[in-house]
Amino acid sequence: MEKDKILALIEKELVIVFGCTEPVAIALAAATAKSYVRGEIEELIVKASGNIIKNAKSVGIPGMSGKGLEFSAAIGAVAGNPKRKLELLDGLTKSDENRAFDLIEAGIVLASQADTAKLLYIEVIIRTNTQSSRVIISDNHTNITLIEVDGKLIMHGGCENSSNLSAENNLVDLTIDEIYEWILQVDINKLLLVKKSVELNKAIGMEGLSGNYGLNVGRTIKENVEKGILSNDIGTAAMSLAAAGSDARMAGSTLPVIANTGSGNQGIAVTLPVVAVAEKLQVSEEKMIRAVALSHLVTIHIKSKFGRLSALCGVTTAGMGASAAIVYLLDGTLQQVKAAVQNTIGNVSGMICDGAKAGCAMKVSTCSNVAVQSALLALSDQEIQSTDGFIHNDVEKTIEAFCTLGNEGTRQTDEWILKLMMEK
Repeated sequence: MEKDKILALIEKELVIVFGCTEPVAIALAAATAKSYVRGEIEELIVKASGNIIKNAKSVGIPGMSGKGLEFSAAIGAVAGNPKRKLELLDGLTKSDENRAFDLIEAGIVLASQADTAKLLYIEVIIRTNTQSSRVIISDNHTNITLIEVDGKLIMHGGCENSSNLSAENNLVDLTIDEIYEWILQVDINKLLLVKKSVELNKAIGMEGLSGNYGLNVGRTIKENVEKGILSNDIGTAAMSLAAAGSDARMAGSTLPVIANTGSGNQGIAVTLPVVAVAEKLQVSEEKMIRAVALSHLVTIHIKSKFGRLSALCGVTTAGMGASAAIVYLLDGTLQQVKAAVQNTIGNVSGMICDGAKAGCAMKVSTCSNVAVQSALLALSDQEIQSTDGFIHNDVEKTIEAFCTLGNEGTRQTDEWILKLMMEK
């Protein structure tokens, strides 16, 4: 693997996100559609795939009291700047929020499930008193594949690809062996984006520990450590900081995060358990940054096969990356790194995704704890054997099996999760 291709992969998949990526992507589609038409909005229609609906239904939007598909589309249409992509909701005001509510209250914002096989699909149609526009985002949260104005095709393209990686971007399949070798030799000065992911994501983790957000999972763990009910070890440190970041983000904190493969929660769960363990062990900053880079890349590698959205929780893949990084922090071998990933897959592979919400912080906490546990087992040369479940002797084949489960084996599960959510 050429060095520049791995760096390009990091630059592609580590992006600053302001708010949960699904509602932000809806707002981006709406803002883009509005940018092509003049006049007052008379009708705003948003159609989305079931997985988008799951993640946009209940999650908080930074600085806003509104939530859901209708609000995400409305706020994007009235105040979003499409040039800012996944940061377009940063800096919005109460006046902007009120304008979005006005559209909804007027009954002109309509949301429904799209008839599509795509897991990530958003279609927005805007009609004004003089014009109309239609925008489609698919496969990737910023991947605009169609723009129509007054029924005329303005743009048709984007990356029509069910995977989050593509040959068009000159990205190639990685292996954990290649990633590990690259981490050992890469110039630390080339990992500035990884360092920034540590800085931004730790800031929201500290915000969650000090504030009152969602279920306060991270803060509650910290408080119980202080009471002596929980031990002050690397496991609780990893759980507390990572869960606190998710607490704040899911509840609408106005702090940005650096996402991993399109998910801010994955970005948090990739970085913060590793940061917490590194700080507990008092390793050098360089070693911590290399470890976080390893966590990012292992997760990107798995997500390239797993896809952006699934019936299974994507934070589990972040736990797999974090487990590898924790082994690295504790001076483990390449074989132990791979064993930690195997152990994590064998533990949390069945965790379902029932949408973005406050409760995601509990899943982040669980996966962070599993990452530590899996790493410690691996360091003691304990690894789930190929006689157990769908685990293979080769970690790459185990990853393939896990991703097949997420992509092919849970389609009916996905339908039932959405059905149960919508029936409430």
